[in-house]
Amino acid sequence: MTHRTETDTFGPIEVASDRYWGAQAERSLGNFKIGWEKQPLPVVRALGIVKQAAARANMALGKLDPALGDAIVTAAQEVIDGKLNDHFPLVVWQTGSGTQSNMNANEVISNRAIEMLGGEMGSKKPVHPNDHVNMSQSSNDTYPTAMHIAASEHVVHHLLPALKHLHAALDAKAKAFEHIIKIGRTHTQDATPLTLGQEFGGYAAQVASSIKRIEITLPGLYELAQGGTAVGTGLNAPIGFAEKVAEEIAKITGLPFVTAPNKFEALAAHDAMVFAHGAINAAAAALFKIANDIRFLGSGPRAGLGELALPENEPGSSIMPGKVNPTQSEALTQVCAHIFGNQAAITFAGSQGHFELNVYNPMMAYNFLQSVQLLGDSAVSFTDNCVVGIEAREDNIRKGVENSLMLVTALNSRLGYDTCAKIAKTAHKNGTT
Repeated sequence: MTHRTETDTFGPIEVASDRYWGAQAERSLGNFKIGWEKQPLPVVRALGIVKQAAARANMALGKLDPALGDAIVTAAQEVIDGKLNDHFPLVVWQTGSGTQSNMNANEVISNRAIEMLGGEMGSKKPVHPNDHVNMSQSSNDTYPTAMHIAASEHVVHHLLPALKHLHAALDAKAKAFEHIIKIGRTHTQDATPLTLGQEFGGYAAQVASSIKRIEITLPGLYELAQGGTAVGTGLNAPIGFAEKVAEEIAKITGLPFVTAPNKFEALAAHDAMVFAHGAINAAAAALFKIANDIRFLGSGPRAGLGELALPENEPGSSIMPGKVNPTQSEALTQVCAHIFGNQAAITFAGSQGHFELNVYNPMMAYNFLQSVQLLGDSAVSFTDNCVVGIEAREDNIRKGVENSLMLVTALNSRLGYDTCAKIAKTAHKNGTT
């Protein structure tokens, strides 16, 4: 393998010739050999979006040479399209501001632009990673901006469609089961009747409410820190840059991004991320309840509740022949439990905005995007491999209703609570209905 020499303020360092990253990314690879969690690809894409939007804004404001700016825009588009993903090798566990990842983007785009312009990679000529690609920016406003872009795009394009898919399936089951009367359960004990459709209608309503709660958090994520530069004052960014770069990001993504009204808050606090993940956490809590109910209602097939027949997707045991397990519920509840943990980490990280900068950014971004990815994936899997194939075991359901003691509740208004309680206890003792 051949190498080229890259330089930064610490001096020269060797980088593989076929890699677009430069000195700072290479140093990060050596300094942070921690874990296997890489920068999420949605963040890499978002960094490309920021760099392209910044180049356009700087050109529009007369600060960046159009010839260099056009090369940056073209190189950044390759980052946005995922063509250069292999050139973003850095781990999550790095500086809390995300500086190394910001420089990784600056270096990759710089070297790719230099290559397109016929220059020598690593020379920083004619496109410099700091002076041109990072123009009017700091890692302190760039990474939080990338966090918000990545979070917004992934919620809008991955999580919300998945939850809407699940809602539609649950709503369809609610309508299909609306004629089936079953026994209700409170405190896991027999209660008064309802329809199976009403029960599934409750599940559908939970998911619909979860969708609304998540959507409510999006305006906060649409506010961008870009333009605040190092501490929120906007030092080295021209007047109008913050507004122009937000406008460009909105054009690129098709989402209504705007510049944050207060850059000091945008750099030092990530309350919008905590709030948005809180809504995702609430959705996970709802899906946990739904998945648990469905697997318990499908327990059996002979010695459980047995009110639902769940799809049989794969063998369930390596020792018990013929056993089939509620694996989709198990997968979904594991995901939800993991999201609960991510919520704790994100909440703590959000509280750590010491003075003018929060330095837990990469971890917050990673956990947030992981939650979005996992919940979206598992919601689709649960829908397609479980919910759509659920059938009602009407004979078992009917027996439960016929044997229930709680039907006596309907007589309360005629006979009184005490008399009805005696009837129920007598029937239970005698084994009658």
